[in-house]
Amino acid sequence: MRELDPIALEVLRHALAGVAEEMNANLVRSSYSPNIKERRDCSSALFTAGGELVAQAESIPVHLGAMPFSVRSALVAVRDWRDGDVAVLNDPYLGGAHLPDVTFVAPVFAGDALVAFVACRAHHADIGGAAPGSLCPTAGDVYAEGLRIPPVKLWKGGELDAELQGLLLLNVRTPDERWGDLRAQHAACRTGIVRVRDLLARYGATLLRAGMDAVLNYSERRMRGELARLPQGSAEFEDFLDDDGTGSGPLPIRARVELQGDRVRVDFAGTASQAQGPVNAVLAVTASAVYFALRAVTDPTIPPNAGCYRPIEVAAPEGSLVNPRPPAPVVGGNLETAQRILDVVLGALAGLVPDRVPAASQGTMNNVAIGGTDPRTGRPFAFYETIGGGAGARPTGDGVDGVHTGMTNTLNTPVEALELAYPLRVERHELRPGTGGRGRFGGGGGIRRDLTPLGHTARVSLLADRRVTRPYGLAGGEPGAPGENVLIRDGEEIPLPGKAEFDLRPGEVLSVRTPGGGGYGPP
Repeated sequence: MRELDPIALEVLRHALAGVAEEMNANLVRSSYSPNIKERRDCSSALFTAGGELVAQAESIPVHLGAMPFSVRSALVAVRDWRDGDVAVLNDPYLGGAHLPDVTFVAPVFAGDALVAFVACRAHHADIGGAAPGSLCPTAGDVYAEGLRIPPVKLWKGGELDAELQGLLLLNVRTPDERWGDLRAQHAACRTGIVRVRDLLARYGATLLRAGMDAVLNYSERRMRGELARLPQGSAEFEDFLDDDGTGSGPLPIRARVELQGDRVRVDFAGTASQAQGPVNAVLAVTASAVYFALRAVTDPTIPPNAGCYRPIEVAAPEGSLVNPRPPAPVVGGNLETAQRILDVVLGALAGLVPDRVPAASQGTMNNVAIGGTDPRTGRPFAFYETIGGGAGARPTGDGVDGVHTGMTNTLNTPVEALELAYPLRVERHELRPGTGGRGRFGGGGGIRRDLTPLGHTARVSLLADRRVTRPYGLAGGEPGAPGENVLIRDGEEIPLPGKAEFDLRPGEVLSVRTPGGGGYGPP
């Protein structure tokens, strides 16, 4: 076997990343739902035969740190892999994030030898459960949140398991759209398999395996070097979720970051116990937020893979908000608690490397799910989106207005696409001036987005935070303004809680007004 020289290693590293990027491009192109096609709420990645993350499409941070947990669970549950197999799973307690995020895992063979796995994850606009969009803000357990899928083969040797397909589609509100998105994920996996086989033809199986190991070791060396150059010591920070949707709150999240040579430990001792409401973040989600924070303050150009994460230890007390026991509900843990975990870890890192950490961004995904019967077709529909807000100011400049921040990296749903696909109208989509925190550098402003149903009564679920607590400023900067949820009825503005479920009638308007980012430095 010839050794990979530095140039060949770099070429191979980019080729592996290209496999993941092309998978994700095909997933977006061939999907059915606006949430994937327009908002790009999906991720793709490549793994070694042993289940270590090698390369990923740079898309959704909360997906990509958690996906390795799902792949490992699939490798434990499925032992008899064959060419053409595709396993599907979404169980949060087996490495998933929340039930709407469905993961596909497929093997790649060179002859009879298993050489790699490809995987992709997509947020489905409905996966069953008590509320349209599978976003129930009052769920008391995971069973109310939708269909829970353990690792199981949906394709076996290239043949679709029609019985399992029927079971999955019978338990969702929009089966045609779901099947379209599931087929898009299958196509993404096929793309990854074809491209890995192209690399096998070029390099051979032995060299490709060695190259994957070399890429992991390269990332590990670079991450350890970055950690060793940071100021050593420890720092703590605490922030709060507003509530859990059932009346309990505020809920503290506490982190202690310890830099020890070329390693780092993040300990969440002192965090609130797991909640009754759906804001619990499973360990895979908590680890994702930690990985993202540390990549941001070291060197974001380090290839994100399993090697990059080897020097990072996450200690999360079992039974806590950041590592719950089943069957605790978790849909908002991936969406809201992940954002606060990020805020807390970055806040602690600001005590060690203040010149590398911005003030808090909006700290919420402002989740909106709307469902009902489309009067145009007489068929059920389920709409889901997140809404951007203000980014926190940096040590060197102002924050950005109206963007998706932190653990999400999605886009807004374009008004034209939304109104074409759903019986809804966007009445307003505009920035909220003056909502960024004041400082030497000001925080970015939030967004106002108003929606109304057309010709029908819709069921709305809201899952948002930072309606009470505010995104913190740093170095003397002021916090950003909190968000607001408002029901507009006959011209009257009626305040809504951050987490709510209600009917929205024709002529009524849901107005979601998102937080601004914190300021940096004295005003």
